[in-house]
Amino acid sequence: MERVSDYLEQEDTVVWADLSVPDRDDLQQVADELGLDPLAVEDAVEHHERPKIDRYPTHVFVTTYATSFLEDGALRLSRVSAFVLPQALVTVHGDDFDIKPVVRAWDDNAELLDYGAHALLYGLLDVVVDGHLSCLQQLDDRVEEAEDRLFDEQPRSGTDIQRQTYQLRRHMTGMRKVVLPMRDVADALLRHGELHSGEQVEMIERLRDLRDHIIRANEWNDSLRDVVATMFETGLSLANARLNQIVRKLSGWAAIIAVPTAVTGFYGQNLPYPGYGQAWGFWVSSVVTVVLAVGIWAVFRRKGWL
Repeated sequence: MERVSDYLEQEDTVVWADLSVPDRDDLQQVADELGLDPLAVEDAVEHHERPKIDRYPTHVFVTTYATSFLEDGALRLSRVSAFVLPQALVTVHGDDFDIKPVVRAWDDNAELLDYGAHALLYGLLDVVVDGHLSCLQQLDDRVEEAEDRLFDEQPRSGTDIQRQTYQLRRHMTGMRKVVLPMRDVADALLRHGELHSGEQVEMIERLRDLRDHIIRANEWNDSLRDVVATMFETGLSLANARLNQIVRKLSGWAAIIAVPTAVTGFYGQNLPYPGYGQAWGFWVSSVVTVVLAVGIWAVFRRKGWL
């Protein structure tokens, strides 16, 4: 790192330094070499920082989060910070962030490297935002799958549906925390004075396109949240409807069972009744029981209660 400042003294030279899981001593060494602000260095190692962009006299500090899904379906947020100097970019990230796609993006847009460190920062943010859109597409697929299961003829238990809905809402809340502030980051970059020179027109257009992608990600996430909220309410309504149907069927069968209970109870009194002690009395009571039960069953069946 001692030679970084030497390279920066050369004209038409852009330096990129990547620090993966650095300790405070490594980061402080870079800060001393490049003159980074202590507050920015502190933010680079602090946890729970929201995506943001801060301007300092000699550099710009940017914090963002890359998103991806683990094999178990959990949402992973990978923090990436960057120090942007006129001729240098210093990236700081953990081992859960893969820097290779960023390098490929720079190679695929090599013509932008003439714009210096801003082109490197754009490539980094473009990869991060593309990751946001990819995760939102996966969430969209999960929402559609959940909607299909919601209307299955043999639905899963209400607890399973509520658990799945809660997980989707939790993922979208996590996405919103990292996607929403990205719009402020893009707006701040577009307001950068150096980018409004005649030579930076293409860079401005790229950043505007990046801002459009960020807006799309925010709108997509909000739309999915609304769908999940509606799906949750629909699930409760369907559960209530199924419960009412079950109660109605049970009430119908209870009414049918009540008829033979009443008939047999009447004929079971300790008093003489028509046919008492005679075989035909047994058959009359049996026929009356069957006819009334079948009649009530037919009426309920015709009304769709059974």
